[in-house]
Amino acid sequence: MSRFSTWVGIALAGALSLSLAGCSSTGGKRAEDARAAAAAQGRAAVNTPRWTFAMVTHAGDGDTFWDIVRSGAKQAAVKDNIHFLYSHDDEAQQQAQLVDAAVDKKVDGIIVTLAKPDAMKASLARAREAGIPVVTVNSGSAESKEFGALTHIGQDETIAGEAVGEELNQRGRKKALCVLHEQGNVGHEQRCDGVEKTFDGTLVRLHVNGTSMPDVQSAIEARLQSDAAVDAVVTLGAPYADTAVKAREGAGSDAEIDTFDLNAKVAAGLKDGSLGFAVDQQPYLQGYEAVDLLWLYRYNADVLGGGRPVLTGPQIITEDDAAALEEYTQRGTR
Repeated sequence: MSRFSTWVGIALAGALSLSLAGCSSTGGKRAEDARAAAAAQGRAAVNTPRWTFAMVTHAGDGDTFWDIVRSGAKQAAVKDNIHFLYSHDDEAQQQAQLVDAAVDKKVDGIIVTLAKPDAMKASLARAREAGIPVVTVNSGSAESKEFGALTHIGQDETIAGEAVGEELNQRGRKKALCVLHEQGNVGHEQRCDGVEKTFDGTLVRLHVNGTSMPDVQSAIEARLQSDAAVDAVVTLGAPYADTAVKAREGAGSDAEIDTFDLNAKVAAGLKDGSLGFAVDQQPYLQGYEAVDLLWLYRYNADVLGGGRPVLTGPQIITEDDAAALEEYTQRGTR
């Protein structure tokens, strides 16, 4: 790859990334083929007991980001001989109830997101009282340790936002629109906060109804039509990037569209130039390592992170990187 501008990372996260990619293109392909074959045949790579792990996320219906997280978790579950349960709800109280249900089932481990941490605190306390180990993933790094989780796997959202602000500066942008598509998601606010911290220009926040793409498109289009000074639009999720491109076209704007997260459409947009850059937090790795770390804890009482989050991003992805990643996005692992 010609350029991966990595803002933050630790040696552990890099090693985990390399373990997925392999030490060479040929070796990586062989390793992927072996994993795919193992998954297809349902064979575990270990002989430990068939523990049950539950993953409960704040994903909304149709959000492709969470398909990638889930894919990574399911792949690790096959390898680790884990019975994997997945559930999700974008309403905080309903998500908490799903965690309570997992506790009632006496699962052997829980993986949970903390997009709206206050609503999840009591449920995680119940898991702790029941002796069920918990790993938080994706969102909630600040609350993870306080809530009794073994560790957190994801990116620091503020640092990710700061990386975006710096990238906008390098591209000479002067006024950016930060599009928030989920009300009350603390991680989304942290992303915009980070952008504002390092961006030398003006940042404007736009709250949209993320459950309706037509509403998202019309809101962005209206703002671009009313403010010609906006020269960058930053969406906080990959599915919204394509919608922002359509809004730009409808508004007749020249604003650059940039986004958090990566999927096949984003990779294609980077490749054809309709998108400027993307921030990848490696969701496949988040799901995969969450299962793996719970397995390691059950098997060997191992805990990674030393009380700090295990970081999977951010990485700034540009047109130069898109071709190399396109294959992975099409198969649903990036």
